[in-house]
Amino acid sequence: MNQERVASSGSSLFRRVVLWTLCFIGAAAAVRRIVALLIPATSPRVQQMMELDAQFSRRMGLTLAHVVPALIFVVLLPAWFSRRVRENAPAHRRLTWVLLVLGAVIGLTALPLVTQPVGGTTEVTAILFFDALFLFSLARAWVLFVRGDMDRHREWMMRAVAVLLGIATTRPVMGVFFATSRLTHLETRQFFGIAFWIGFSATYIAGEIYLQRHSVHSNALAQSGS
Repeated sequence: MNQERVASSGSSLFRRVVLWTLCFIGAAAAVRRIVALLIPATSPRVQQMMELDAQFSRRMGLTLAHVVPALIFVVLLPAWFSRRVRENAPAHRRLTWVLLVLGAVIGLTALPLVTQPVGGTTEVTAILFFDALFLFSLARAWVLFVRGDMDRHREWMMRAVAVLLGIATTRPVMGVFFATSRLTHLETRQFFGIAFWIGFSATYIAGEIYLQRHSVHSNALAQSGS
């Protein structure tokens, strides 16, 4: 029994560390993008980074409408998972509404961004696929939340979160591509979409594995069969 408790505690700590790390990376990426848009750099930088910043600066309003809600979302997200907030039903309910609205804005503003993709068709397919998955999961979570089916709502909300946090996983993947560009000779437009597919897929699959192992329905079946 003690070993099970220790294992459970260690697993819970690991999940919190992963969540906080992804939220931190996502927040840092959002802040970096906002600063780059509002305070353009005057000193020379890596050529590929300059080209990427220029691409987003041409759509400043749309980019800010997408990035600012994303920043607020990842800052608030750890509180949504915290036991203290969950045990305060009114506070958790208000926070859930905020995240649902922010998520809808994030998902909808991502769609027009594909009209001028940095990574071409590869990026477009990644954005359309994962954004559709995100919006569908978020809509399911919204409907179940309104119905009061909190267990299933939480599952679909976590599925939407797993998709959204893929943008954080994408950042270190892009970092690897940038760092190795002198060896691979790949330009930003060539690896940008690939990084999207790798980052979003890794986070979504990890989230889906967790949900399958901790599914409300799976647990219910296990209990009924015992």
